[in-house]
Amino acid sequence: QVQLVESGGGLVRTGGSLRLSCAVSAQPFNRYAVGWYRQAPGKERELVAAISGGGSANYADSVKGRFTISRDNAKNTVYLQMNSLEPDDTAVYTCAAGRTVFANGPYDSWGQGTQVTVSS
Repeated sequence: QVQLVESGGGLVRTGGSLRLSCAVSAQPFNRYAVGWYRQAPGKERELVAAISGGGSANYADSVKGRFTISRDNAKNTVYLQMNSLEPDDTAVYTCAAGRTVFANGPYDSWGQGTQVTVSS
């Protein structure tokens, strides 16, 4: 069973930065795509960034130019660097993984989520 553990959430002011980490127990890790989702209260879950095992990345329009997804296959970890944060980025961020060549999934394993709060 694949396990995912997120870390790095917290409270930041508008314009600030955070880096989220997602540690994934899957092997071989380079065969797994990983995505970062977010969900704010009263809103639908949104896939904000995804990365294939080979490193190809996709982004939601709402975060393009501000967020960067990357992975370190030696550490079984995917990162989400979030810059120029805005109050609308406030949400629970959850990573997900699936053994697929497609960055956007499908995913069948999920983390517990980490809260990101951006104050105005």
